[in-house]
Amino acid sequence: MLYLLPAYLSENSPTDYFAPIIKDIIMNVDHYFVENEKTARKVIKFFAPEKKQPELKLFLLDKYSETADLKEAQKLMKEGVDFGLLSEAGLPCIGDPGNIIVGWSHKNNVKVIPVNGPSSFVLALIASGFNGQQFSFNGYLAIEKDKKKKEIQHLESLVEKTGFTQIFMETPYRNNPLFEDLTKFLNPNTKLCIASNINDPENEFIKTKTINDWKKNKPELHKIPTVFLIGK
Repeated sequence: MLYLLPAYLSENSPTDYFAPIIKDIIMNVDHYFVENEKTARKVIKFFAPEKKQPELKLFLLDKYSETADLKEAQKLMKEGVDFGLLSEAGLPCIGDPGNIIVGWSHKNNVKVIPVNGPSSFVLALIASGFNGQQFSFNGYLAIEKDKKKKEIQHLESLVEKTGFTQIFMETPYRNNPLFEDLTKFLNPNTKLCIASNINDPENEFIKTKTINDWKKNKPELHKIPTVFLIGK
């Protein structure tokens, strides 16, 4: 079986935010596909401190991975060894490459079991006040300035034409430049929600304002996990 396990969105998240079954699964599974080994070990320790780390067998699954790179793990799965799949934050396969092994599992009759947990963009959406029935998750925007400008303005036009909420993210150390671009390229009356440090009881920040209002009170977002939403 392949368990799709949630990771915390914040290291300060209380453990009671999560289903007890996550700990039970981790205590019984030693093999994992992980996006980042250091993060995965911290997540496993968060849910099951008594789990013996030397017992863990971690297989790197990042944006550069292909199924051909995972032959050893695939062989074990075919032999009946259970695996967990961990993202760096939130649910796997959203904004990360976990779908590679999930797709392989379906083709090879390995049962896939999704386990409940937080998704940053879903939590941001329901807290934004925007349209939660019709929305698009756009992942990460382009890095190149002109392309990013076109993407931002295109997302704004989609909101105006369709009413669909448009959701996107950025690598945390580029959050502040993205915020500056949003205030520069979006219309003053366009509404923007910024959701940072989701599930952190002390530092969570979720606000929806017009671009004009955001310009008056700029948030500090450097290296802070953040989701951005444009909507009505």
